Amino acid sequence: MATYTTDSIRAVALVGHGGAGKTTLAEALLFKAGAIVAKGSVEKGSTVCDFDAQEKTAGHSLNSALVNFAAEGVHVHLIDTPGYPDFAGQAVAALAGVETALVVINAQTGIELATERMMRAAQARGLARMVVINKIDADNLDLPGLVNQIRERFGKECLLLDLPAHGRKEVLDVLEHDAGDADFDSIAHAHRELIDQLVEEDESLLARYLDDGKDPDAAELHAPFEKALRAGHLVPILFVSARTGAGIGELLHVLASLAPNPAEGNPPPFYKGEPGRAAEAFAAQPDAARHVLAHVFKIISDPYMGKVGVFRVHQGTVRKDSQLFVGDGKKPFKVGHLYQIQGKDYVEVDSLLPGDIGAIAKVEEIDFDAVLHDSHDEDHIHLKPLEFPRPMQGLAVETKRKGDEQRLFDILHKLELEDPCFEVERHPTTHETVIRGLGEMHLRYKLEKMATQFKLELDTKPPLIPYRETITANAEGHCRHKKQSGGAGQFGEVYLKIEPLERGAGFEFVDRVKGGVIPGVFMASVEKGVRQALTDGVIAGFPAQDIRVIVYDGKTHAVDGKDIAFVTAGRKATVEAIRVASPIVLEPIVTIEIVAPEATIGDLTGDLSSRRGHITGTSPRPGGTASVTGEVPLAEITDYASRLKSLTGGQGAYSIEFARHAQVPPQIQQKLAANFKLKDEEE
Repeated sequence: MATYTTDSIRAVALVGHGGAGKTTLAEALLFKAGAIVAKGSVEKGSTVCDFDAQEKTAGHSLNSALVNFAAEGVHVHLIDTPGYPDFAGQAVAALAGVETALVVINAQTGIELATERMMRAAQARGLARMVVINKIDADNLDLPGLVNQIRERFGKECLLLDLPAHGRKEVLDVLEHDAGDADFDSIAHAHRELIDQLVEEDESLLARYLDDGKDPDAAELHAPFEKALRAGHLVPILFVSARTGAGIGELLHVLASLAPNPAEGNPPPFYKGEPGRAAEAFAAQPDAARHVLAHVFKIISDPYMGKVGVFRVHQGTVRKDSQLFVGDGKKPFKVGHLYQIQGKDYVEVDSLLPGDIGAIAKVEEIDFDAVLHDSHDEDHIHLKPLEFPRPMQGLAVETKRKGDEQRLFDILHKLELEDPCFEVERHPTTHETVIRGLGEMHLRYKLEKMATQFKLELDTKPPLIPYRETITANAEGHCRHKKQSGGAGQFGEVYLKIEPLERGAGFEFVDRVKGGVIPGVFMASVEKGVRQALTDGVIAGFPAQDIRVIVYDGKTHAVDGKDIAFVTAGRKATVEAIRVASPIVLEPIVTIEIVAPEATIGDLTGDLSSRRGHITGTSPRPGGTASVTGEVPLAEITDYASRLKSLTGGQGAYSIEFARHAQVPPQIQQKLAANFKLKDEEE
């Protein structure tokens, strides 16, 4: 049984850009807390969190990793997350399992791409945020300048909680101390700023502080500190060197004494509501005696343990032998084994309390984002979904060996379950199997994993761009399908109208048939035919979207009226209507952010403009770098990784996210339509 209570649990995620030293920081915290006897090294591949063979080869994290340890009377669950933008899905998913995000910044390189993304994501999730400046032992640092940049970028609520001292060999706390020598700034000044911010969270403290001018006791400051964190009125800044150990003890003390426990953080945003009804928001109660509510925020396909669901307990107590339901499932499963995860090791436990992070293996019904519960009354419950970057980088894959096709789909399904930013598509027109991720590095990792762990060799090629078709005008279509082949024939007649919808609205099917001229039993067949036409495309062979189809008339036959006849009539009537509805081809437009040496920005903006891109902004960054943001058609950057490497000497990085669909230029539409017509004629 647990030797701690919910009040003494802390759940923390280390987030930030790659190279900030998050894994080394996790190792330092484990060592300082006595959970390991010696610190491992990322370079030697001996850390607790980077245990995967591919991570050891790469020299950086590819997956989130979980550890836990005890320190100063509290039990800390720590999630170490990857920092490179290609693996952002693992980092964002971890935010659903914690109260506090420690945003780690490399003191040498400053605020980077993932730093800003994770600060925004943690704020949107209502998490307490703390900025940890790591690598303060490095040479030629401008720590005062970095603090100013943090405040400019993230707000004046970013206040110093400690300061480096004695040549950055240690740090001094500024909450409990109002005097002392620091390497920069003033402990007295930082102390006063912090106290002034905290007393504003408590009216009685503020009144007393204004009356007598005396600082509140440290014990009195915990509640306003926690309140300020929860409201986002305070983002503490701390300094550490994970390599030398400077500031590690102080960081542990902050987690134990000031970080929120599960009852003090913002309640996780649960919703309840049956399909078709408005969802009702409610807060889980971190009470061990109530019924169970837990949320699965990570799936692992372990070669020995099988499918593992990692979850956070938000309410109730999960025990070994508990009977739990998955989402709206009516059949419970029995918890045979209950685990806490320590790097690559699964440590069996008897129970998990509200606030705990645990795992269950070999329950096939468990998927990412599932809610686990133990009550029939808790159906139709979900947690507010996280906002993940959309995977846009694609590769078409096929097996090298014939007969491996089914294995390919089974393996891709496992990888898709593990990673919310990895998607698999099967294009019905081109018959391509396309894997999509957040970047070249992301997809390369997946291919290597399939080759090494699953022994599956694949051939790859660039996929066709996922164009779409739509219409810009109203039109009508009609088809009478009549077929006689001896004996029973086929007959179905359909009249329909089509209308354009707003971009991104999808597809609407409307039944306005009166008098039973098309019997209700055949209306599903008409819709099936309509959907077939939209899926196959009409003018260029790409799926059509943002269309409303209204079936308003038709005819059947008492003997020859059949499902297949109405499928065919619905499909042909839709094709006829689309051809006269001023159809257009849409292309995916992505937002792009590039971080590169400042000297290369002119070349980068010129290159993007030549690719039909639109620059929306440039801004300087620390360390002689700058960022460029803009929008560009996805079709124009299929080779961008190699182009960026060439323009920046390998020092640039970029990320893309889907923004919208937009009409392609006329000459491109003509080319796509001609290719489709030629292919259709050949077939």
